[in-house]
Amino acid sequence: MLSLLVIIPLLAAALIAMPFVSRTRVVSVAFLGTLLPFVPLVMLASRFDWTNGGVDQFTSKSAWLPDLGLQVLLGVDSISFLLIALTVLLGPICIAASLTAVTKRVKTYYFWLLVLQAAMCGVFMARDVILFYVFFEFTLIPMFVLISLYGSTNRRKAAIKFFLYTFTGSVIALAGLVYVAWFNATQLTAGQVVSGGQWTFEVAALRAASQQMPAHTQAWVFAALMLGFSIKVPLFPLHTWLPLAHTEAPTAGSVMLAGVLLKLGTYGILVFAIPFCPLAAVAYSVFIATLSIIGIVAAGLICWVQTDVKKLVAYSSVAHLGFCVLGMFAFNAAGMQGAILYMINHGLSTGGLFLLIGMVYERYHTRSMKELGGLAARMPVWSTFMVFFAMASVGLPGLNGFVSEFLCLLGTFQAGPNWAAGAPGSIAGTVGTLGPIYAAIAGTGMIIAAIYLLYMVGKVCFGPLVEPHHHHDAEHDAPALPPDLSAREITLLLPLAALCLLLGVYPKIATDALEPAVSGRVRLVIDAPGSPLQPPLTRAPKTAAEPAAAPASSAPSESK
Repeated sequence: MLSLLVIIPLLAAALIAMPFVSRTRVVSVAFLGTLLPFVPLVMLASRFDWTNGGVDQFTSKSAWLPDLGLQVLLGVDSISFLLIALTVLLGPICIAASLTAVTKRVKTYYFWLLVLQAAMCGVFMARDVILFYVFFEFTLIPMFVLISLYGSTNRRKAAIKFFLYTFTGSVIALAGLVYVAWFNATQLTAGQVVSGGQWTFEVAALRAASQQMPAHTQAWVFAALMLGFSIKVPLFPLHTWLPLAHTEAPTAGSVMLAGVLLKLGTYGILVFAIPFCPLAAVAYSVFIATLSIIGIVAAGLICWVQTDVKKLVAYSSVAHLGFCVLGMFAFNAAGMQGAILYMINHGLSTGGLFLLIGMVYERYHTRSMKELGGLAARMPVWSTFMVFFAMASVGLPGLNGFVSEFLCLLGTFQAGPNWAAGAPGSIAGTVGTLGPIYAAIAGTGMIIAAIYLLYMVGKVCFGPLVEPHHHHDAEHDAPALPPDLSAREITLLLPLAALCLLLGVYPKIATDALEPAVSGRVRLVIDAPGSPLQPPLTRAPKTAAEPAAAPASSAPSESK
């Protein structure tokens, strides 16, 4: 049933490519191809053991290339399941949002949009490294086509820059992953790890094998993995492709890019870079945290001077995902839980903002704040949603963005050497690598975000009405749209707004589901052989007369 989340969109895409499917039926087939995955998704959610969300469930294995150790291995834990749910949710929203925006090459457009959804779902459920890479790399092709064919005036340059950046990074990440498989097959034996001495690309087996790598080897592998996944996030200073790609992409492409595609990078860091190289992750956590903070502040300052609304929201994604990466490298429950929540919440609030910007662009054919103003007088419903999603992105208490940012900053604050031991949810005696100074500097990013987002809302929604004189030019042959949002457009925004409110008022739904998986990730770093985050007593060498102490994870009180 898990594989249906990939198969259904692919079948719908194949059906669209058939010559007997007329142009008028393409949208119906595409919409059905994104709506049907809700059936297996809901059934899987009802059967998922949320109290044991750190363990892969619904696993299935079948031979692919057995002579090379390759297999189709699927499974989900609570983290990947929630990200798959976000992908499935945005699918029909993007299809419906494109009804009036895309009027040429309709078959090609919806074909690649469906393939993109299938590839993104495949990334989150792949439990084989090569299968993960196939899905991960295949997301490049649909997005390249969508930007280059359906983007704005500078779309070709944006598509090429997006492809070159992300393809180069993913190849480097592949080299790191293959090295771990080589190390397992040639440098280990079955006595050290179960899979030692044989070629395998199973994620769980390679995670166990990577723990045996010396610290200097982990450093090189960590550099390769972080370089590849940081470009996808993107992390400063590898972020320069994102604003151009966001600005030039069609509305549905921007929603998918911000909502899900960027999360492939943070997901890769969470699943591969940190668990495969825990010693290197801790050793370089200060460096990564510093880059994240620079990205938070610098991108916020760049947003402050933007006049293009879409480019402003695009740069804000760099700042928001800087918080996400910062929370991961706190290596405690609060920070990592906040980071995963940020991946979901950013997709909801920023996806809503890109939808709203696309809706106003269809009417006025401009995104410049110099040509738009006081739209609340003309579009009160649109302005209401704009204020709502901007407040969610700012981090207003009561909306989803606040919970994510607060947990990321709290985790960073608690990661200091003087705070970790007594922090709620931390492991007694552990020593962190960050601390209050990092949290304080990153916190200024919240203030900067409030400034540029509130300025954008004030300029576009309020004040005297300003409309461009050329928005009724004959060159734009799209169908006439009502001055304010239609019932179709309101229906697209309501699910995202409802989830923003639900996760802001009652985040316990998500935090409880994520707790087992987060605890497992944190313990994986702390319990790694030689980890500096271990309590001093645990790191002390044992004498021959002393029995080996039980692992810390086996104590129920500490695990809790």
